[in-house]
Amino acid sequence: MKIAQVEELILQSLEHEMGGVKIYQTALECAQNEDLLEEWGKYHEETQKHVDILRDVCTQMHYDPDEETPGRKITREKGEALVAAMEAALEEGDEEAAQCVACESVVIAELVDHTNWQLIGEAAKHLEGPDGKALKEAYQEVEDQEDEHFYHSKGWLRELSLEALGLKAVLPPPEETKKVKSAMEAAKVEQSRRKSR
Repeated sequence: MKIAQVEELILQSLEHEMGGVKIYQTALECAQNEDLLEEWGKYHEETQKHVDILRDVCTQMHYDPDEETPGRKITREKGEALVAAMEAALEEGDEEAAQCVACESVVIAELVDHTNWQLIGEAAKHLEGPDGKALKEAYQEVEDQEDEHFYHSKGWLRELSLEALGLKAVLPPPEETKKVKSAMEAAKVEQSRRKSR
């Protein structure tokens, strides 16, 4: 395993979580649905905790949590672009459209988060000693939350987009009510949604 890439993964993941805090702050300004506001409020708090967890991982692994790398800079700029898209949607004044733009931005961010934490879990399997322990503990604390964030956010995006199109939507989405936390569960929900249309 390339240890330098593990450090880069951790630093980019930290930057992405930091951007995620800002993404959720802006998404909360766009949200109109009360259930969505509640859910994103929870995810915002959890994302703030993920920043703390990754900063702690950096300390345990003797990485500088503030080190700037080219990949980290790009990660930050992508997060800033998602925030800018939501701000632009808010300025247009169409609340329903802004809420959909926010859902899309959250799904994009959560896809990357989900992938980062999967990679952290894989790296943790191959590291021994204190570094492996630090990564394993962080992964175990965060992975279930990231699964929920990703799959539930995808459900919100689908259902709110259907509603915006004037089509039948299920709110809150089935991913929420069925507490989906895996790709298999998400696929079953999407399959049942297709059959019910």
